[in-house]
Amino acid sequence: MQAKKKDSLPASIIASIKNRRKRVETWHAGPKPRGDGTLIASYNVHKCVGTDRRFDPERTSRVIHEIDADVIALQEADTRFGERTGILDLTRLERETGLVPVPISGAVKAHGWHGNVVLVRKGLVHDVHQVKLPGLEPRGALVAEIELEAGGTLRIIAAHFGLLRHSRAQQAKTLVDLISDRHEMPTILLGDLNEWRLGDRSSLNTFQMAFGPLPPAVPSFPAGLPVLALDRIIANRKGIISAVEVHDTPLARMASDHLPIKALVDLQQEVARV
Repeated sequence: MQAKKKDSLPASIIASIKNRRKRVETWHAGPKPRGDGTLIASYNVHKCVGTDRRFDPERTSRVIHEIDADVIALQEADTRFGERTGILDLTRLERETGLVPVPISGAVKAHGWHGNVVLVRKGLVHDVHQVKLPGLEPRGALVAEIELEAGGTLRIIAAHFGLLRHSRAQQAKTLVDLISDRHEMPTILLGDLNEWRLGDRSSLNTFQMAFGPLPPAVPSFPAGLPVLALDRIIANRKGIISAVEVHDTPLARMASDHLPIKALVDLQQEVARV
């Protein structure tokens, strides 16, 4: 009975409310020292519109600075309709942080693929695939194979799932089928998977076929009082990623309706998945 309680949505909401004071204390304590390994992150930038309803790409860039990731996946980094024009100053971001977008084909004004952008600071990008995900809304995933500066090659799948439950189930199956024949490479799926359900009703259960048991849910939405774990980082190998954390700062709480999430990758710690 206790396990079911922990996996229920009401229990997650109550736990987030109880932890609110702890989060405020963390702000005043300042950032924690960064551990060893490659820092990866996922951030739905909400088209650079903050919780104060202001469009402010500069503020979004400052949050990306704060995160200080080696690899970061962004969602909603382009306008949604028309030519999907990019809304961040990627040239300035590269100059100030060293983060470079992985190359994509067919984009003229857009930063990414269906709003998905992967930026890499440390590592070499060997292969990139753009995957159109099924569903009523235009959604996609960006797949990149990255040779890490610390050693080893990692496949990153950056995705943004739809709002409809049936579409999310189809999208999850598409990605599992994509990697089923290439299971030999360590793979990390990260992004806004838009799944607030927990337990048996969650479309994320589909990923257990390829990734094994999913890590604990980390609430990241809404930014002001996060109670839903819409954003995820999961790996198909045990031991290669640290515990997932939210990047929870006063600036991040204002810049988007999602908080960024992050984890450390260390391929030297890989343990064969049973």
